[in-house]
Amino acid sequence: MNTGKRNGTNLMEFILLGFPGSQYLQMSIFMLFLIMYVMALLGNMAIIILVIANRRLHTPMYFFLCNLSFLEIWYTTASIPKSLAIFLGRGRSISFTNCIIQFYFVFALGSTEYFLLSVMAYDRYLAICYPLCYSSIMDSQLSLQLAAGSWLCAFLIILIPAILISRLTFCGPNVINHFCCNIDSWIAISCTSTSEVEIAAFVISIFVIVCPCVITFLSYIFIINTILHIPSAQRKQKAFSTCSSHLAVVLIWYGSTIFLYVKLSNMSSDMNKMVNILNTVVTPLLNPFIYTLRNKEVKDTIRSSLVWKKMKG
Repeated sequence: MNTGKRNGTNLMEFILLGFPGSQYLQMSIFMLFLIMYVMALLGNMAIIILVIANRRLHTPMYFFLCNLSFLEIWYTTASIPKSLAIFLGRGRSISFTNCIIQFYFVFALGSTEYFLLSVMAYDRYLAICYPLCYSSIMDSQLSLQLAAGSWLCAFLIILIPAILISRLTFCGPNVINHFCCNIDSWIAISCTSTSEVEIAAFVISIFVIVCPCVITFLSYIFIINTILHIPSAQRKQKAFSTCSSHLAVVLIWYGSTIFLYVKLSNMSSDMNKMVNILNTVVTPLLNPFIYTLRNKEVKDTIRSSLVWKKMKG
């Protein structure tokens, strides 16, 4: 890896500013982050345990949901522990290598989420639009291939900007106005040409964000069209309930993406950091609650599990 030089010495570390403010504000943000982080971990772990423990949930839909929950655990863990140390004022410095590693995992896991959400939309499309052939098409082998492909594609494609960033030169200052390492930060502080990184980021964003978005959008056009043509109101409600949770997660995830990557030119760095919080903490926190509160099958499974425990007790 190439590092820049300042006054003849190698620039080996950077300073993450986090959020400016008084010590009271820093502690308040620390407590908020810590509570949301713990709740996100517990909520997503609960979803995984619930699906594994109940055979009625051993379907492709809940297999993908387990993948999403597992991803959310590591996605938030890739950035939040370091952020907590920053808010405590004990870990603002980060080495060049660790910054690259953090960037790689945050963006690889984030990219995996785009792919997984589009796979889940395709799964709901098959289940609602082709219910009679769903089981024969979306079998365990295809489910595994789609999930594995989502993880593999994301982790391979993010290697490209990670390698390009590792070759940049940084002459100083070494201050990153953020609570984690991202592409915008690298571009802002590099003293060499970042055109390759910017082109790669643009092309990759089309493949990672736009393509899954198109698949998800088209899937829901067909899903909604099919639901509207169902004659029975009860069947309409049942069909919509199977995809409403996923649609809510998609809207939250893509909503925050629009703010991050289609942002206004006068958008402040603090506002940018706030939107990043929505992606890195709030969305992983909300996902388990959305799937448990809006999904009738999950609620019924939780209810029956609680009743079974009471009967055993």
